[in-house]
Amino acid sequence: MTTLQSVPALGTHPASGSLPSRAETRDQLSRATYDLLVIGGGILGISTAWHAAQSGLRVALVDAGDFAGATSSASSKLLHGGLRYLQTGAVKLVAENHFERRAVSREVAPHLANPLTFYLPVYKGGPHGAAKLGAGVFAYSALSAFGDGVGHVISPAKAQRDVPELRTDDLKAVAVYRDDQMNDARMALMTVRAAVDAGAVVLNHAAVTGLRFTRGRVTGAELKDSTDGTEFGVDARLVLNATGPWVDHLRKMEDPNAAPSIRLSKGAHLVLKRTRPWRAALATPIDKYRITFALPWEDMLLLGTTDEEYEGDPADVSVTEADTAQILDEAAFSIKDQQLSRDLITYSFAGLRVLPGGPGDTSKAKRETVVTEGRGGMLSVAGGKWTTFRHIGRTVMNKLAALPGHPLAEDMEPMNALPRKLPLPGIANPNAVAHRLLIDGPAPGPRMAPDTARHLATHYGSLAFDIARLANENPALAERVHPDAPEIWAQVAYARDHEWAETADDVLRRRTTLTIRGLATDDVREGVEKLLADRD
Repeated sequence: MTTLQSVPALGTHPASGSLPSRAETRDQLSRATYDLLVIGGGILGISTAWHAAQSGLRVALVDAGDFAGATSSASSKLLHGGLRYLQTGAVKLVAENHFERRAVSREVAPHLANPLTFYLPVYKGGPHGAAKLGAGVFAYSALSAFGDGVGHVISPAKAQRDVPELRTDDLKAVAVYRDDQMNDARMALMTVRAAVDAGAVVLNHAAVTGLRFTRGRVTGAELKDSTDGTEFGVDARLVLNATGPWVDHLRKMEDPNAAPSIRLSKGAHLVLKRTRPWRAALATPIDKYRITFALPWEDMLLLGTTDEEYEGDPADVSVTEADTAQILDEAAFSIKDQQLSRDLITYSFAGLRVLPGGPGDTSKAKRETVVTEGRGGMLSVAGGKWTTFRHIGRTVMNKLAALPGHPLAEDMEPMNALPRKLPLPGIANPNAVAHRLLIDGPAPGPRMAPDTARHLATHYGSLAFDIARLANENPALAERVHPDAPEIWAQVAYARDHEWAETADDVLRRRTTLTIRGLATDDVREGVEKLLADRD
């Protein structure tokens, strides 16, 4: 077990090439007038900042909390075409989702995404028959041009070899299709890095306390640094409100009479230790429209999700006892009891889907992006899916180019002039990176453990070599943060110096998997805080 005495001592000087200090960033933000100020560091705001910087605009991005600190790190961790959308006849949407999914997982971020086989169990008396689901997965794979194989149906016995905890009572057949999964927090952080590499200036833990106006137009924001209380401001020709569940809160800062534009749906998830290895995921139909997932993810099992209207404070969203019971009960349709013991739960989390305003069941509402312009000229954008984050960024940029008066168009490259599949930092074959990490260890001392090498390769890509160099230069940094997790202390130092980590939760929940594994013990937390404080 990690103790405070074993936390590496790094001295007071961060690694070379590290990020500017917060004071330097605040000064930079205060002195310039930006073409675009993006408020909100979820994936929607991050993607827009990335595309805006790529187009040549001067871009600033701020968030009241951490990057991907809310909904964007509380997803089902999937890049998917949306099999259930075929139910509503949204064939074009599924095809577009597949295009984006394959672009991200094959060309933009193959180091951060991985293919996953899904099994759709067909039980006696279930909401769908084998013929219907077989035709559905065939059509689904056809809409991705069969790039992931052909959707088909297999026997229960074959499925159970890949999913040993699959419940086979009354199981008639299993339909098969393929999508991709990711670590959403890591994908978001790499996109922040891409935005910065393109010229954007970013700052997390900086809350908007008010908007700046010039002759009735929104021309910036007043902010407060939550780490030390420093107040500062940012001037911008255009402000984009990308605050997700808080989008209407910021709209009311612009116009106190602004009518609500969205509604919220809560999605809760559970993370459990796995009792046996899984080589495929389960997507179990609950009713005509809803599916519950059981996903092998980060050596654990991710269960969910719920879908219910949420009307409370977005900051208070949490997993309730009713959510936990619902998720376990629904999982029990297709998973044996021993895998669903509450003793196996390591973590639970809930996020808020931002849906267009209107009546009706949230589970049937469209996952579309809503863009509105307020009385003061502030653009607000909300909604959408993780899978299409690049498309959403391009859509917002096209909206900016077409604004009345064309305030930014002459300064930006049109979206069709930019590379369509620009890769995220660290792009590399993760298998090759892991192999190199294993054979290129330090001459004296032990080699890197295989699980650590694999973890670094699939969370950082080629940037994993930077972390390995830190570990080679200071052997204490090569030690595991917790004996039951693959993470090493070099990742904490790297998160501090290169990934905008300010708090222990930034590191434990989003830069690493320690919280999700249930391993963010008091000792680990104190050790991380000690390392974070060890900077200029």
